[in-house]
Amino acid sequence: MKKKLIYSIMFCSVLFLGCNEEFLEGEQTNVLTASGIAEHSDNYPQLLDGSLNGITSLIIEPFGITGSRHFDFGQKMVDIWTDMICGDMALSGSAYGWYNDSANLISTVDFTQEENDITWKYYYRIVSVANNVINSIGGNNAEPETDEGKRILGQAKIYRAYAYFYLLQLYQGTYDPNQEVLPFYNIDIYSLAKVPAGDIYDQVVSDLTHAIQLLDGYTREAKNLVDKTVAQGFLAYTYGAMGDFANAKIQADAVIASGYPLTTAGQLAFPGAGSGFNDVNTASWIWGYDLVEDLGHQLIDWWGQVDCFTYSYAWAGDHKSIDDLLYSQIPANDVRKNQFGTGTAPLQPINKFFDPGRTIGGQYIITTDLVHMRVEEFYLLSAESAARTGNEPAAKARMIELLSSRLGAAEAAAYINPLSGQALLDAIYLQTRIELWGEGKSYFAMKRNQATVTRGTNHVYRAGESFSYNSDEMTFQIPDTEIENNPSITGQNN
Repeated sequence: MKKKLIYSIMFCSVLFLGCNEEFLEGEQTNVLTASGIAEHSDNYPQLLDGSLNGITSLIIEPFGITGSRHFDFGQKMVDIWTDMICGDMALSGSAYGWYNDSANLISTVDFTQEENDITWKYYYRIVSVANNVINSIGGNNAEPETDEGKRILGQAKIYRAYAYFYLLQLYQGTYDPNQEVLPFYNIDIYSLAKVPAGDIYDQVVSDLTHAIQLLDGYTREAKNLVDKTVAQGFLAYTYGAMGDFANAKIQADAVIASGYPLTTAGQLAFPGAGSGFNDVNTASWIWGYDLVEDLGHQLIDWWGQVDCFTYSYAWAGDHKSIDDLLYSQIPANDVRKNQFGTGTAPLQPINKFFDPGRTIGGQYIITTDLVHMRVEEFYLLSAESAARTGNEPAAKARMIELLSSRLGAAEAAAYINPLSGQALLDAIYLQTRIELWGEGKSYFAMKRNQATVTRGTNHVYRAGESFSYNSDEMTFQIPDTEIENNPSITGQNN
């Protein structure tokens, strides 16, 4: 498996770094050109699978962008940054300083901070590789005839949409389709200048809609591969970010209808039937990654930054905890209250995210798995979308279904049924923050709800301060490297 991973990264790098105009000139018989790949892609899909696997690898790869920085490990690095920026994850202890600038909200107001550059390069690298695959299989409007061709094009379009969706969320303060926000490359358009956000949102919706069609009937081999349900999940989030809650609900309900069950009460917190947050085989997980010993993950990994049972930073003094103000809003009878420690590990997620060995600093080679998407996200988004479109009975039904295993059926109904209007929306937002703590989704909810977040007392930096969703502190900056090297970029967006 490790050899396959290394091969995938090498192949991805060749496509990403090698496919420039000079490289593609001529039809040398000993060089596989982009047109050659396109000509043979239906017969030899493994030529493009190498690039897709390269993206899959980059999403969880330690040092994938910088080669050296200890908070550089793919999508989960962004999940930590966004959870810290919106305040739900408190940096409650700092021994090594890796997250000082994020927690202190310096990185989001200073375009020279490396967090901006790393995030920018990470997502645009995925865009570039996905574009190469899409171009090689026939372009944006291709309609492959074979099942393999459909799978490859569908997965490439999901990856491109995923990357652009995150770029839009991170680098635009407030949704405005007319605001020029980002450079845009989709094969047919190559704009170094910023284009209106609406153009990019249109591309994301188009890519995901087409991917859903292409991947209908496809059964993946493992959950680290994207499929139709993952596309529906991202499309639900995209419509939600655009304020199109009618379509957001349609897609969120489609995800729920795909058959993934809710995380059980026993899986929610230790001690129970086992954790639902460290094993890719957990039935509620839609998209995740099975970390195995052969991958050699150690120290530089999301688990190392969050789990005190892993030999890395969370154990050694860089503590990540739930914001104590948020924690105080979890009722005592809610099983999720037990996810967080007290005493020697105050409010750290020792009973949500943990190595099963449960020895402090014990897991050296990391084999606990990474969750990217689970079905609970879409119960919450479906409820929010229903409430925003005036269908409060549907919103309440979704919330009671979700919360019955967290609070008890009678308690969930007693909590939710009396609510209406803004009070119902506020409850859904609160439950989204509680349910998805540490999973990188609170940032999206903050923006959808146009919320003002107030930090509790257990943050090393900015404790007690409040920030609006559209403040400079809540949005990433186009990095200085892009501004210096791209003369078409002028100024920030927020």
